[in-house]
Amino acid sequence: MCGIVGYIGDRKAFPILVNGLKRLEYRGYDSSGVALAQDGEIAVYKKQGMVVAMEEHALANNTSGSTGIAHTRWATHGQPSDENAHPHVSNSGNLVLVHNGIIENYQSLKDLLKGKGYTFHSETDTEVLVNFIEYVQKEEGCKLRKAVRLALTQVIGAYAVCIYDKNRPEEIVVAKLGSPLVIGLGVNEKFVGSDATPFLEYTKDAIYLEDGEMACLTAEGEVSIRMIESDVSVDPTIHALQMDLESIEKGGYDYFMMKEIYEQPRAIYDTFRGRLLPEQGMIKMSGLEEYADKFRNADRIIMTACGTSWHSALVAEYLFEEFARIPVEVEYGSEFRYRNPIIRKNDIVIAISQSGETADTLAAIKMAKAAGAMVFGICNVPGSTISRETHAGAYTHAGPEIGVASTKAFTSQVTVLTMMALELGKIRGEFSTSEYRALINELSVIPKKVEKVLESKEHIEKISGLYKDASNALYLGRGVNFPIALEGALKLKEISYIHAEGYPAAEMKHGPIALIDENMPVVVVAPNNGHYEKLVSNVQEVKAREGKVIAIVTEGDTEVINSADHVIEIPETLEALTPLLTVIPLQLLSYYIAVMRGCDVDRPRNLAKSVTVE
Repeated sequence: MCGIVGYIGDRKAFPILVNGLKRLEYRGYDSSGVALAQDGEIAVYKKQGMVVAMEEHALANNTSGSTGIAHTRWATHGQPSDENAHPHVSNSGNLVLVHNGIIENYQSLKDLLKGKGYTFHSETDTEVLVNFIEYVQKEEGCKLRKAVRLALTQVIGAYAVCIYDKNRPEEIVVAKLGSPLVIGLGVNEKFVGSDATPFLEYTKDAIYLEDGEMACLTAEGEVSIRMIESDVSVDPTIHALQMDLESIEKGGYDYFMMKEIYEQPRAIYDTFRGRLLPEQGMIKMSGLEEYADKFRNADRIIMTACGTSWHSALVAEYLFEEFARIPVEVEYGSEFRYRNPIIRKNDIVIAISQSGETADTLAAIKMAKAAGAMVFGICNVPGSTISRETHAGAYTHAGPEIGVASTKAFTSQVTVLTMMALELGKIRGEFSTSEYRALINELSVIPKKVEKVLESKEHIEKISGLYKDASNALYLGRGVNFPIALEGALKLKEISYIHAEGYPAAEMKHGPIALIDENMPVVVVAPNNGHYEKLVSNVQEVKAREGKVIAIVTEGDTEVINSADHVIEIPETLEALTPLLTVIPLQLLSYYIAVMRGCDVDRPRNLAKSVTVE
């Protein structure tokens, strides 16, 4: 949550900072601001709302500085407002800071500073932090770098910070603990970002700060990285970025979400490309192969994730238990880390996160490693913290996902997890070669079948128009498609603000059926394999209560079609692979309903893409 951008060099900083913020708005868009070093002073421009509001405000003033820091906010301490927007300036007016994270002991620090005569103009923990750094600097009579280091040793919480002193605008200091921070290395210039997207057009060379590290940046010099606690120097690793500008632009679509829905055939293909080898009848995943013995002999697999990634783990639970015959438990990262879970050395923990920075999932990883378990990570962002903290892992290859509501990241995760389930079944000798080959061959053609589902978009748009004013919706599924019902309901909630719930279809009679009336749309995920006859009965039960049924069915369906009010067809496929198809209509349904309701589908209220704080 929250996006940070920084620049120091010989260009005009403001356009770089603003363009960077626009690329990071998925991380938060309650307010935004910039601070520029100009004529020996700090010029701060900040506004509640989208980055464009701040940009218009700033352009009415002087924005000529070549050193600057900027921030787009997802509110934690203090409601969205101009006063609570970052950057925050210290009482003396010398220091200015932007911050992503939460300072948990901010109140005790604030009380200390008030006792020393400091005053505060916002409700934020960030204003406390910048003044605490100034206090340490004055007490110690030291330069900014040392003051930041000493102050952070007394801070409890998570942070990525970017700070400079107006008296030394040729240097920016950055530090990280629990929140992501990337340094871009240009010729006679340096960049800072919460991810690499703000500086893609300027450099492909980047350093990902590790937890507990800080760095001093100057335009022309080398990046000096040191440990915060020990002050020991660290040799940085320079990564070559693989992203390109085209992947983070809308490409003619009205919203990133629709672009990303349409990118799913390619994203699924890219995720299994080089791994799924149908001609050879095999799957090659290096992270899995390296730890094959661990997986073969594991007593249990624990999957931990949050949000949509948790739903992909639920799909995988069905597949791993079906194909590999190994017990699987799926845990919310936030619950797993706080309930003193039983983790044994012969367990394997699979951590799933689109961003690779999800705070609760990272905490679960550290807990599992401390207990001696092998940890396997699945994420979409090379160089992210999860990819560095786990013993082994697999990248999805969805490409940058800008829309807050996850679409292609979800189907790419399911693709990786499906390949893992198949390969583990083979490693553990749990199913025949012919069944293994059939599944591989069918998975290889799933991208084409997703394209076929996308051809129904006009039909889905018409259905959406009938239910855009609904107050509630119910989503039902069975077996491997029960998590798809959960995911469909989440998408509707996230972007259209319609209350929706997903349930196992058999549980409808244990409570939710009381809600069904003529105003209640009920989405039933009912492909022709996997408990089909039971789902036909569920549809009839809904119709008996005058509910409106939108059914996701296999092409050629002959039973549900007779009872449902609307049907959306998917191509025939094997039961285990149906989630990759059934989820597509639910994404489109949510998208069109949200657009018709006038919602900003890329920036749903109160949400952020990457949840890097608790």
